[in-house]
Amino acid sequence: MEIDVLKRVPIKEQDPTVRATNFEEVCLGYDKEEAMGEASRCLNCKNAQCVKGCPVAIDIPAFIHEVKEGEFEKASRIISEASSLPAVCGRVCPQESQCEGKCIRGFKGEPVSIGKLERFVADWARENGIKPEAPVEKKGKKVAVIGSGPAGLTCAGELAKMGYDVTIFEALHEAGGVLVYGIPEFRLPKKKVVAAEIENVKVLGVKIETNVIIGKSVTIDELMEDEGYDAVFIGSGAGLPKFMGIPGETANGVFSANEYLTRSNLMKAFDEDYDTPIKPGKKVAVVGGGNVAMDAARTALRLGADVTVVYRRSEEELPARVEEVHHAKEEGIRFNLLTNPTEILVDENGWVKGMKCVKMELGEPDESGRRSPVVIEGSEFEMELDTVIMALGTSPNPLISSTTKGLEVNKRKCIVAEEEFGRTSKEGVFAGGDAVTGAATVILAMGAGKAAAKGIDEYLRNA
Repeated sequence: MEIDVLKRVPIKEQDPTVRATNFEEVCLGYDKEEAMGEASRCLNCKNAQCVKGCPVAIDIPAFIHEVKEGEFEKASRIISEASSLPAVCGRVCPQESQCEGKCIRGFKGEPVSIGKLERFVADWARENGIKPEAPVEKKGKKVAVIGSGPAGLTCAGELAKMGYDVTIFEALHEAGGVLVYGIPEFRLPKKKVVAAEIENVKVLGVKIETNVIIGKSVTIDELMEDEGYDAVFIGSGAGLPKFMGIPGETANGVFSANEYLTRSNLMKAFDEDYDTPIKPGKKVAVVGGGNVAMDAARTALRLGADVTVVYRRSEEELPARVEEVHHAKEEGIRFNLLTNPTEILVDENGWVKGMKCVKMELGEPDESGRRSPVVIEGSEFEMELDTVIMALGTSPNPLISSTTKGLEVNKRKCIVAEEEFGRTSKEGVFAGGDAVTGAATVILAMGAGKAAAKGIDEYLRNA
């Protein structure tokens, strides 16, 4: 195929009018010829800035070189040395602000589609039965990992490669954490992608126990003192939703984005074959502007609702990925920007009937350079609604920290841990991902899990 080195090879997607009515994956990915063509645009830099932009430090030039040569298995082996979840990362990582944001090709053209190439390689490996290689040598020490989201799976996979006996404890009935309950099927297929990546972690020797609530079923202290675990990694995420505290927020028809997405993604409320329905709403407002807000809005649309995203800043300040905002607009979701809710209106039966809002304008920049929204006097108006979804972020559940002796938390109830290796205030206990930082991205959680694995290895070797 003919390649313009300054432009990306286009990626195929479902037509917006079609995909807005189904939960099938939006992006269809590259075929072999397209992947090899896109890989040929890579400059194979010696001092690769893209690697510095990758939180798990994949050898990006090396794997892309193998794709260019058609050596897809070799490319897969290179990626798997650094990442346990390549098919996930290739789909949901914000590459535009990480690896691709540092791509030298992007200075005089469009950056190489590193994420789409990673996805292609991971999908090719899965479809061709390529599995990671389990370690031969065992160290004879046990590590407990709390949570089977991206941080926990990554930490467990890295430790298993080193020869440790690793068990993941997951509170829900299905492993995967935010990958299964938070991210919709149309962005991240569960059976085809997430389940397969979890299976690859198990191939390394990792055991996963579901329906175990740490702090209730068993405490971290009991794991270490009674069950013989030599170290613990806490990767329990941040699943406690935040609300605005405005009147009417407890009405029927007000959801946290966490609940709305969990009921759809994990409990399959969108699938008529499952007896787990959700009242999706006919006129829905999603309050917030991050990736979770886009996921909730696009889910509600697919469930048959007329959807508006309400965000108190301008489009430039939307924290969601540009790709996600673009897809949402293509599918017909409206954006009511520089708008802030002040009250949920409730009917006589306790159900949402609307929302009072005010218009905002951006004021003078603060010390950080960010312009705070200011209310425009006399701008109040009402929206007619039957459902409101609050997508305002999440914080860690305090159950683990409150039941673990000597574990320090900060004022946001996040576990205090060293950035480099995730050490906490409690001997032998490490932490990383959203449980430490608050809600962030999948790849940053993976980076924290990988760093903690190094810290745990060093700790156990010197114990």
